[in-house]
Amino acid sequence: MSVAQSTVQAIVIGAGPAGLMAAEQLVQAGMSVAVYDAMPSVGRKLLRAGIGGLNLTHGENKADFISRYGQQTDKVGAWLQEFDADALRLWAADLGIETFVGSSGRVFPSAKKAAPLLRAWLHRLRAGGTQFHVRHRWCGWDEQGRLLFNHADDQLVVSAPVVIYALGGGSWARLGSDGQWRSQFIGRGIHCAPFRPSNGGFRYDWSAAFRADQAGQPLKSVALALTTTEAKAWRKKGDAVVAGEGLEGSLIYAASAAIRDQIEQQGSCTVHWDLFPDKTEAQLAQVLARRRVGDSLSTLLRRQLKLTGTKLAVLKELSTKEQMGRIEALPSLLKALPQRLSACRDIDEAISTAGGVDFDELTDGLMLRQLPGHFCVGEMLDWEAPTGGYLLTACYASGVIAGRAARDYLSERLNPTDPL
Repeated sequence: MSVAQSTVQAIVIGAGPAGLMAAEQLVQAGMSVAVYDAMPSVGRKLLRAGIGGLNLTHGENKADFISRYGQQTDKVGAWLQEFDADALRLWAADLGIETFVGSSGRVFPSAKKAAPLLRAWLHRLRAGGTQFHVRHRWCGWDEQGRLLFNHADDQLVVSAPVVIYALGGGSWARLGSDGQWRSQFIGRGIHCAPFRPSNGGFRYDWSAAFRADQAGQPLKSVALALTTTEAKAWRKKGDAVVAGEGLEGSLIYAASAAIRDQIEQQGSCTVHWDLFPDKTEAQLAQVLARRRVGDSLSTLLRRQLKLTGTKLAVLKELSTKEQMGRIEALPSLLKALPQRLSACRDIDEAISTAGGVDFDELTDGLMLRQLPGHFCVGEMLDWEAPTGGYLLTACYASGVIAGRAARDYLSERLNPTDPL
């Protein structure tokens, strides 16, 4: 074991968006910062998000934006009052990265890549004096409260007046977010909620024939409806994906928190597919009434309703021949095709996680009450958000909040107020 002499004022553990944004607040105030990360390079999850174009944020109005954070709307909303979607776009522009609002309201870099943004950001941080230490895995504290890191078959002991933990959630372990830090925090007496999958898929036991034909196929222009555990109606139009082991895709991710919560409380959740979200039952009944003598049911569906491909396959998979044979009841089945889900996909497959450090353990500036000078940011806190730029925006915002609070904490230590 070797003890490293503390040469910086702040240590950030985790080089994702939240950690880097916290570091930037300190660097801008002229404070020295070292960033440690377990992976061989920084920003890996951000680069992975770039494969889909890097959905940075969303262009909807601020009130609706803030409402997307469920039970933690008040907490996360407070962050967004200080650093919102507009502020994030201005921040990106200051790095030389222009953004645009897509047809869905989502905001992307003009190049639809993460690498240029990350390169420009790291260049600015390094120019400000930020030190980076990769392949350093944080593994807890020693008896004196100093930080322990495993690196190159050695254990290092380092310390600084301020520590910012940006250790991620419990999904995408291969990119660095393995959630192993949680046991260390619990051992320290810091309450952490269990990790749960968020923005993830669900298991379903498709028939072998259906799986062979339809696995990986999109289920486009449909709507999904369910009743939440709070007895509220939830409905959204969009696209899903038939996976070999169940369901995935943006529409499923949008409903995932509500489905997951109902599975946890009741053992299962029945969702209803609307295969014709732009038509009413009456309109469907009118079309079906045009059935010609001798037409089979399949011919009727294909010819009169233009129901083909994956939509038709899903209808057949989730209903019986008797149900489909009752023509008078078919419109209601097409508008509310039930499917019972009883298990989430593995947590590591989820885009993000709920769970983590309880907000009661933190000040408004995200400092741990039990460890003055130690702050937490990003997905390691107990909140969640849907896809669409909401998750990434709040991660950035949490880094701003904690970074500025850490800056103020350091300033007070360097320039203590004289007693009256």
